[in-house]
Amino acid sequence: MSLDAPQLEGNVDASGLSVGIVVSRFNESITRELLKGAERALLEHGAASDALTVCWVPGAFEIGTIAQAMAESGRFDAIVCLGCVIRGDTAHFDYVCRGAMDAIGRIASRGDVGVGNGVLTVDNEEQAWERVGGKHGHKGEEAALTAIEVVRQLQRLGLK
Repeated sequence: MSLDAPQLEGNVDASGLSVGIVVSRFNESITRELLKGAERALLEHGAASDALTVCWVPGAFEIGTIAQAMAESGRFDAIVCLGCVIRGDTAHFDYVCRGAMDAIGRIASRGDVGVGNGVLTVDNEEQAWERVGGKHGHKGEEAALTAIEVVRQLQRLGLK
């Protein structure tokens, strides 16, 4: 890496941005906390409350459908995906996680919208709570700020 090359630093100024937030109802006590953290972070970083659109879906698998539609609409600068999948006794966990992550990854790879992935994939409920303000931080806040940083980088590069 050349020290003479431009160094673009990200920023998390959410002012003037339209943000779509897709939230899974499954494990709702946890996903509501993820949403509270995401909204709090966005508002603290300059987003207008009327620039946030929250859309609830049944489960983590359905997040990709709505997030993709939001991205295709062109109405949103950033999309924050929030959910919680807790491992059970069957392979269902693996399929839901893979489907959700693949869908979110496809949206992120479009390169025209900032995407924040706040879908928790955990072994138990305790691990989930550790990620909504516990010892592992707040993944709702992190997902929101990640989406903002990515859209700001796209803008600085002249790609959005």
